Amino acid sequence: MGTSTGPAFRDERAMSRPAKRSTSQDVARAAGVSRTTVSFVLNDKPGLSIPEETRSRILDAAQRLDYRPLASARALAAGRSDVALLSIPDMPIGPAISRFVEELATALAQHGLTLVTHLEGAHGKALQDVCATVGASVVIGFVPFDPDTAQALYRAGADTVLPSEPDDSRDMRLAGRLQAEHLIGRGHRRIGYAFPGHSGLHQMAEERLRGAIDACHDAGIDPPVVVTTDLEIAGAVQAVTRWEAESVTGICAFNDETAIAVLAGMHERGLSAPADFAVIGADDIPTARLTIPALTTVSFNLHEVGRRRAEAVMASLSGRQPAATSMPDDQVQVVQRSST
Repeated sequence: MGTSTGPAFRDERAMSRPAKRSTSQDVARAAGVSRTTVSFVLNDKPGLSIPEETRSRILDAAQRLDYRPLASARALAAGRSDVALLSIPDMPIGPAISRFVEELATALAQHGLTLVTHLEGAHGKALQDVCATVGASVVIGFVPFDPDTAQALYRAGADTVLPSEPDDSRDMRLAGRLQAEHLIGRGHRRIGYAFPGHSGLHQMAEERLRGAIDACHDAGIDPPVVVTTDLEIAGAVQAVTRWEAESVTGICAFNDETAIAVLAGMHERGLSAPADFAVIGADDIPTARLTIPALTTVSFNLHEVGRRRAEAVMASLSGRQPAATSMPDDQVQVVQRSST
């Protein structure tokens, strides 16, 4: 038996090998022009008179060769990259956070920017190293970065680091205020607050709690009875038992997931909402309407949140002072369901 299959096997492997990435030189050769002319056309450089026939020939060649300029080349031509880097804190990535990321990515894409996410706490590169690796022109945080981190991001190549000052706390406080005001308006004079166990959520939870405290103060009642509640039955049962002992009748939960844990703890205790406790969550996640009873919650217009963040990014890149990204009051609303 011969061994002539060797070369055939090598040829088949070579045929299956992916084609090389097309270059601007390939486009120039196919269109019969210089690389400089290709660069002028593909980067749409203003102030140059290039015949329409030449322009069409270059664009057709680029499409035929599936040419895509390197990110570094695009950045050099535009003066900055089209990458925006979002730093997500070390916290559970629930439906509300995921929806916010989707809305922000969509809003930024409308301005020609591509969103890349970085999870803090993941055992990988530091944020400034990721910024340098992907060539991000924008870095966005959930809260302002400390001065040392902000300077490191600028040194890593970022043109804009946002937010530069805390302007979202108002939205968080408004959510807590609306929760408490809803319960107070339904006759509850002894309020509980379900605080999340995960430390990554504490900063946001403290702002929401502050809003609930303000509402109780304005109504002339005691501040909420705060109990930390993890997303598991035993802790939820302990929280419910504590609220029973404190004569609480209405509970503000940090978010919908925490509220669902409270409902589960109530069920375990043989209690029901709203007969024993009225329960209100926040974020209006999809499962909130599927709980038994359906969960009253506070809804944020996350499409508007993403749009405002993107507008702030573009203003900063243009050298203008970014507008505050806080939501108008009518974009944060109570969604009344059966749990209250």
